[in-house]
Amino acid sequence: MMNAVKKIVISEQEIKDKIKETGAVIAKEYEGKPLLLVSILKGAFVFMADLCRAIDIPLEIGFMCAKSYYSGTQSSGVVKITMDLEQDISNYHVIIVEDIIDTGRTLSDVVKMLKARNPLSLKVVTLLDKPSRRLTDFEADITLFTVPDFFAIGYGLDCAEKYRNLPYIAEMGE
Repeated sequence: MMNAVKKIVISEQEIKDKIKETGAVIAKEYEGKPLLLVSILKGAFVFMADLCRAIDIPLEIGFMCAKSYYSGTQSSGVVKITMDLEQDISNYHVIIVEDIIDTGRTLSDVVKMLKARNPLSLKVVTLLDKPSRRLTDFEADITLFTVPDFFAIGYGLDCAEKYRNLPYIAEMGE
């Protein structure tokens, strides 16, 4: 497995420290409020598991799986939800938990979709942000790490479904 790793970009400890800090910020902001964390599958599941444990207030979790179909550089506007939330989100403060924001198109469309369901509030927290790849005007409310343009694997991020189980973020090797 290690031959897939060109270099470790963000260590396991750096990730743990940043998640602990982010969890404390979220707990303080949402104390006493109905909070729902929504993970976009598959990549964000590892981040979601660690982040929800770092938030020491009551909360609920939900999962969505979204696929986007785009042609060329223009969004076709077709986002297919292959697994939707079970909760009615109108009674929750919703935080979408994402692994990486790349072009921003799919997440931008998911945010519009969820805002239409009238949550009490909606924010996005992402483990990684790759602003150099952005094709839409989209920014997360909380970004743990901003990275340059490289193929990232580990900590939930995959290459052909492999390497999600690495405990750090690495640049994919040859």
